[in-house]
Amino acid sequence: MPRYMWFIIATLALIVGYIIYGKVVEKIFVIDPNRKTPAITKYDGVDYLTMPKWKLWLIQLLNIAGVGPVFGPIMGALYGPQALLWVVFGSIFAGAVHDYFSGMMSVRYGGANVPEIVGYNLGKIAKQIMRVFAVLLLLLVGVVFATSPANLLAKLTPESLDFLFWLAVIFIYYFLATLIPIDKLIGRIYPFFGALLIIMAVGMTVSMFVEMPENFYAWAEWGVNPHPHDLPLWPLMFITIACGALSGFHATQSPLMARCMSNEKEGRSVFYGGMIAEGFIGLVWVTVGMTFYPDPASLSASIDAGTASNVVYESSIALMGNFGGLLAILGVIVLPVTSGDTAFRAARITIADILHLDQKAPVKRLYIAIPVFAIGIALSFIDFNIIWRYFGWSNQTLAAIMLWAAAAYLYRRDKLHYVCSIPATFISAACVTYILYEPNMGFGMDIFISQIIGVVVAAALFVWFIMAGKKEVAGAPTDC
Repeated sequence: MPRYMWFIIATLALIVGYIIYGKVVEKIFVIDPNRKTPAITKYDGVDYLTMPKWKLWLIQLLNIAGVGPVFGPIMGALYGPQALLWVVFGSIFAGAVHDYFSGMMSVRYGGANVPEIVGYNLGKIAKQIMRVFAVLLLLLVGVVFATSPANLLAKLTPESLDFLFWLAVIFIYYFLATLIPIDKLIGRIYPFFGALLIIMAVGMTVSMFVEMPENFYAWAEWGVNPHPHDLPLWPLMFITIACGALSGFHATQSPLMARCMSNEKEGRSVFYGGMIAEGFIGLVWVTVGMTFYPDPASLSASIDAGTASNVVYESSIALMGNFGGLLAILGVIVLPVTSGDTAFRAARITIADILHLDQKAPVKRLYIAIPVFAIGIALSFIDFNIIWRYFGWSNQTLAAIMLWAAAAYLYRRDKLHYVCSIPATFISAACVTYILYEPNMGFGMDIFISQIIGVVVAAALFVWFIMAGKKEVAGAPTDC
């Protein structure tokens, strides 16, 4: 079988996963098409308002598909074809499930943000932890998703328009998008951004089939970890490839669209379908990494020369020519920009919920937006690789907590909680193992010992969940 068939099979698996498993997840949740959504019951014309389903899906995709499903899969390609399995099965059985429940639970809880959703299902202590985690992650996301497109734009423009210039432009746009009603700016420009996104994904795919059909996964061997720095596949690959497989950041974004849905029937296409589409983007770039470069050392060298943005630049220009490559690069620039803006927006909303500060008046939005952006700008001057490590671990830890909350939601309603509790256990093991092993931000322990402890802790969490997960949380709504 020619190796390009791996890509075709993986793409078909994502489509079948959406059609079959997406429907299974929807039936387990049990939608109510006659129930009024927060967009109707809490309409304020700023964050709560209705938009058509196609626009909801497009905005959700652009919100969640930041630099993660490009940079993460590129770096994850260093671990070989096992990265393909994580992108496909992670998207279907973990990431899309996570996104669906974070979105639909927000709908049921009146447009609640992720800390409130977690608090209703795991208790007040978990709620307070999640508040800190969510705001921290959103700030890290905003910074990562500002510096990476600024670097790419600096490569495409004259020297006078350098990194600092583009960083300032992006932050100005983020500031406006954070304050202006969601349908006035984000809702109007995202269709254009969506066109660039489609050109990027489809263009790179077609170009690989046309220009190098014999090179697909040229150096990939199943069961072999070819990473040139001998980094362990477990758990690093599962932390490196977050967006594009499973990402806690998405839980912070889903409530934005949960506040704009007119009917619960839209949830499967918007939330589950949005993640499957992002999985395809991840599939494209993990394939670029193992196809465009002749060996893992060459791919690693390109990443080391200028982060994964250098891979995007080199491969896009080479495969699609100057004009096509420019469009592809612009598509990659669009991804982080259209996630960074909503990351800061979600940070504003989350902090407003904590302070019980109404956001209808523009001046009250400024009270939060100004200090948030001051911190974000300061963080943007820290080394990108350091920020990325903290982003990766906090991102997957938040995903684990959100999945445990969704499992508890199902468990208390006597529904099949395993669709959430199994991926929650899996990613919990990865997060614990990573923080114990990681030498720079973690404890620097031996990898084997870290793996054993990670599995034991995850198993203990699952046992605790089975024993205590049905206990009702005081103050949690009972009619959802």
